Amino acid sequence: MSSSVLLESPETGIARVVLNRPERRNAQNPQMLYDLDEALAIAVRDRTVRVIILAGAGPDFSAGHDLDERDSRIPGPSVATLEGAFDADGVEGRHAFECEAYLGMCRRWRNLPKPTIAQAHGRCIAGALMLLWPMDLIVAGESATFSDPVAAFGLNGAEYFTHVWEVGARKAKEMLFTGAPVTAADAHRLGMVNHVVPDDDLADFTLDLARRIARMPEYALRLAKSSVNNSLAAQGQDVALESAFALHIAGHANNLSRHGDIIDPGGVDTIRALSRQASERAP
Repeated sequence: MSSSVLLESPETGIARVVLNRPERRNAQNPQMLYDLDEALAIAVRDRTVRVIILAGAGPDFSAGHDLDERDSRIPGPSVATLEGAFDADGVEGRHAFECEAYLGMCRRWRNLPKPTIAQAHGRCIAGALMLLWPMDLIVAGESATFSDPVAAFGLNGAEYFTHVWEVGARKAKEMLFTGAPVTAADAHRLGMVNHVVPDDDLADFTLDLARRIARMPEYALRLAKSSVNNSLAAQGQDVALESAFALHIAGHANNLSRHGDIIDPGGVDTIRALSRQASERAP
């Protein structure tokens, strides 16, 4: 791993993986995603680790994908899929990249055989949801916000499209149509997060929750997690993911045809304006 992700051991039986690009608000480049995957894999292989916490350094959990590095490729061999053609022209190479680095990685993390807890604080924007939502539980600081404003880029939403399961169909539409953030309190009311706690108590509360889970039988936790995930699959979540992902790639293709870029460049100013409005409304 590079320094973009830290792997900590706060106490016996618990691993904490920390996104560590605070100077970029933990914006995700491919190196960070593969560092994250490596850290999670190390924690899973360690038989002394019973629970994994995912957190972020600095003022925000994550500002999403790093747009300045949107043309970067994966830093090594694929680990989540058997995709190739990463260097292909047109949308083909982009399709292969996102199958591997985004949708494939998120599915891989969703199915880790150990309980995972996301510790969300500050802003959690677009790609940040793709790190939070595959985790089993989410604990949020009271000032945390959650948004997916990428319709401004000419896209349907983040690549790991479980919005309907996280906040319900109508709130998902509002979230996507307006790009406005969901507050921690609303996220809790909608069932997206398990607990909302004072910001200063976030790390301690999350660690205590991990501690309580770690006391349970390891194999029973694995079976319980698989049972819930299989229930989501039976509801059609994987089919919905594939369908939404295909539309996301269609959005990239449309942008390449119209703008010569995978995103509508006008979306940058729109999202900055949304961020300013959200800051002005914050207490």
